[in-house]
Amino acid sequence: MNGELILFALFAAIAVICGFGLILNDNPVRCALNLVGVLLSVAMLFLTLHASFIAAIQVIVYAGAIMVLFVFVIMLLNLGTPDEVIDQLKPQKPLALAAALVLLATLVGVVVAIPRGPKVELATQMVSPYDLAVQLFSPSWVFPFEAISILLLVAVVGSVILAKRRFD
Repeated sequence: MNGELILFALFAAIAVICGFGLILNDNPVRCALNLVGVLLSVAMLFLTLHASFIAAIQVIVYAGAIMVLFVFVIMLLNLGTPDEVIDQLKPQKPLALAAALVLLATLVGVVVAIPRGPKVELATQMVSPYDLAVQLFSPSWVFPFEAISILLLVAVVGSVILAKRRFD
């Protein structure tokens, strides 16, 4: 067992533990912090797979910008303490537990079947961020890129307008 495999297993375990903390916690701020732990662990998993650009994007975009947006929404909604929040999903909890057990059984089956399957090798040639940027900003990708940015801008403006109506 080499060091990369040990680090991969360690960060995967951290991601799973933070994921359970994310779904089992009642406090929305603690859930957001657990989500940050999951996202950072996934970035470290990308690093162990020699995908440093994707790891950097994971940290900058998801653990940085998206989490700021989540915390903004949490503060905007002002959910209060968990005692004041009414749990409307009680009937769904047993179904979620059953789905989690099925997912866990599938995961165990996949892990057990891995040594018998074909060996997968990582890519030997890395794609540079420059090559990725040239492809992303080529004429075929400019419209979808700009459309997504406009869609996100409209979503932010809409949420601010809805929040302003609530507080007026």
